[in-house]
Amino acid sequence: MLHVAVVGSGPSGCYTAQGLVQQDPAVRVDVLDRLPCPYGLVRYGVAPDHEKIKSLQNNLRTVLEHERVRFLGGVQIGAGGIPAARLRELYHAVVYCVGAATDRHLGIPGEDLPGSWSATQFVSWYSAHPDAVDDGFVRGALSAVVIGVGNVAVDVTRMLARGTAELSPTDMPQTALTALGASRVTDIAMVGRRGPSQARFTTKELRELGSLPDTDVTVDPAEAALDPAWSDPSALPGAQRRNVEVLRGWSDTPPTGAGRRIHLRFFLRPVELLAEEGRVGAVRFERTAPDGQGGVTGTGRFEVLPAQLVLRSVGYRGVPLEGLPFDPATGTVPNLAGRVLRDGVVTPGEYVAGWIKRGPTGVIGTNRPCAKETVTSLIEDAAVLVGKEVPEDPLTALRAEGVEPVTWAGWQAIEEAEAELGARLGRRVVKLADWRSLLTAAHGNAG
Repeated sequence: MLHVAVVGSGPSGCYTAQGLVQQDPAVRVDVLDRLPCPYGLVRYGVAPDHEKIKSLQNNLRTVLEHERVRFLGGVQIGAGGIPAARLRELYHAVVYCVGAATDRHLGIPGEDLPGSWSATQFVSWYSAHPDAVDDGFVRGALSAVVIGVGNVAVDVTRMLARGTAELSPTDMPQTALTALGASRVTDIAMVGRRGPSQARFTTKELRELGSLPDTDVTVDPAEAALDPAWSDPSALPGAQRRNVEVLRGWSDTPPTGAGRRIHLRFFLRPVELLAEEGRVGAVRFERTAPDGQGGVTGTGRFEVLPAQLVLRSVGYRGVPLEGLPFDPATGTVPNLAGRVLRDGVVTPGEYVAGWIKRGPTGVIGTNRPCAKETVTSLIEDAAVLVGKEVPEDPLTALRAEGVEPVTWAGWQAIEEAEAELGARLGRRVVKLADWRSLLTAAHGNAG
């Protein structure tokens, strides 16, 4: 019987576990996660008002409730936890599905000023990630700049423009709901260094901005017209064409005088965050222009946008995991069809799937074929892997070493506690937002 550890319980981890139990009728899978809660970015990255996407948790739940799959939360692998080498001793094979845990940096002066955050930090806060800090993101801010034009940028822009009435039905933690409800941010600029036809957001997410109550969405037609495709988007691929058509519609619509304004800006490259009274007060941009080769070049002309809150949304990046090789150029673990490579040589029994394998690309569904490829490699290696002696039950060995994981019953206890908190607050479900509350619910009410 093959016993496999999958590290990470987000989509890539769950799809990997699902593929293993489907392809091998005898395999057993332990899905380990550093957090006491499963589902990864589906729980902690999908915007709380995107209930349809968040409902994917039901599909992932089916995987984790499979009779040959076991969830073990609150288990740190690598630095400060179980060494990767020790994990290899406990299982026939280990698949790392740890995602891309940090953000890319702009690399410009002032980036670290108070009031300047990565979009991921903001998302973690309003998604109740237990590592998040509540550092007054919107406190005192009247205007915000979101740097980036992908779906995460659209998400954080939308959250800044929503009110209490729209966010209260979600599972957003109460502290974030209260803060956003009291926010005085009225102007939000979402800024891209290239043109409308090269923006990375999807049309569905983009259109949502136009349906926000008491919010005007503005596009400067003169600025957007710097994009050669602006006047005639018909030759663009479908998604890009639809994006430009939506933006053109907004550019033709005069503002209504709504209480909030979202300004979609293009061909502006951030060059410096400017301080005001010890924190960010504005962002200095250089005007760019198309270079004729799909990129942009600087023009030497500058513009300053006021902002007491700056959210940087310029992409995710993988981080090294102690005990595994890492390619800093790509932010991934070197691999061949999911098999980990050490100095260019396949390491039997070590695998990767998801963003740590291929980089932060694609949508949630992209993880399915990625996981399938890795599972195929692992199953092909099974005859060699099962020859290694491992404990009959790795959980017994983990507990003997002082590790007390959050089991599936513990996770169910967390869910019950969040439902009870929601009921007390007159809401449906409210997430527990700190480690102590989560672990108290998990270990206090269940084994």
